[in-house]
Amino acid sequence: MNPDGTLPHNPEGWPVFEPGWVWLVGAGPGDPGLLTLHALSALRQADVVVYDALVNQDILKWVRDGAATDYAGKRGGKPSPKQRDISLKLVDLARAGKRVLRLKGGDPFVFGRGAEEAGALVEAGIPFRIVPGISAGIGGLAYAGIPITHRDINQTVTFLTGHDQTGLAPQSINWQAVSDGSPVIVMYMAIKHLAAISHKLLEAGRAPHEPVAVVSHASTRHQTVLETTLAKAVADCAEAGVEPPAIVCVGHVVALRKSLDWLGALNGKTLVARAESPQAESA
Repeated sequence: MNPDGTLPHNPEGWPVFEPGWVWLVGAGPGDPGLLTLHALSALRQADVVVYDALVNQDILKWVRDGAATDYAGKRGGKPSPKQRDISLKLVDLARAGKRVLRLKGGDPFVFGRGAEEAGALVEAGIPFRIVPGISAGIGGLAYAGIPITHRDINQTVTFLTGHDQTGLAPQSINWQAVSDGSPVIVMYMAIKHLAAISHKLLEAGRAPHEPVAVVSHASTRHQTVLETTLAKAVADCAEAGVEPPAIVCVGHVVALRKSLDWLGALNGKTLVARAESPQAESA
C-alpha cells in the first residue's frame, strides 16, 4: 500500500479488474477493517458497485471517484429486488463493458446467494472472480468474544440458516441429527423463527439451560450481545427488542465469553480466567 493509503496500480501477482468482468466480493461482517486486500483492490478498480443491505456504508467510502453505486439489498419482510433481477443486472452491466463489483455482506458463498449469481453469469458467458470474505458466523462471534471451536468443548460446529427458500423455518434440516452431532450450532437469519427452532432443538434433546448468545449488528459500533439459554432465548430476545441482522450461537462455547470478551475489556470490563472448561463446569 502506498504512503497515502492507496493501493499500488498493479501489485505483483494481484488480479487486474478487467472490463466486462464481475467480481463477487465478500464485505465481511461489518467492520471495514475486516475487508480483504483483494476486496479493497476491487473497490478501487470497479466502475459500478452493486451492494447488499448488510454492507457497512463506511465501506462504500472506499469506492473510487467516478464509480457508480447501486443498492440491491434484500431484507426479510421488506420490499426487495428479486434475485433474478439482480442477476440480470450484473449480466447487463458486464455486457456494457463495465467492471462490476457485486459486494455482499460476509462471504458470498455462505448463505449469500453468491453461487446463484455466479451460476447466472456462467449461463450468460460472463467471466467472474470470487473474493471470499469473513463470514459473520465466524468474525461476528469473534467480535463478541465467542470462539466457535474449543478443544475442551467441541470438535464439530454446524452452520445453518433460520429460513428456507419460502421464508419459513427450514423443513429439510434433520434437527435430531444436528442436536445429536453438533455441540455448537451457529444460526444465520434465525430471529424470526427462533421460537420454532428452539422448540425443535429442545424436542431433540438439547438442554433447556444450554448457553445461547445472540449477536446483533456484529463487529459494528452498534453491536450488542445477548447472553441467554435455549429455553429463555425467545422471551429474552423479545424483552431486549433484538432485531436482525443477528447471529445466534448455541453451545457451551458461549460461556467462554466471560473470559474472552476483548471488546468489553477495552471498555473496562474485567475478564475472568477459567480453570475448567464451561462444559465440565455446567455438567
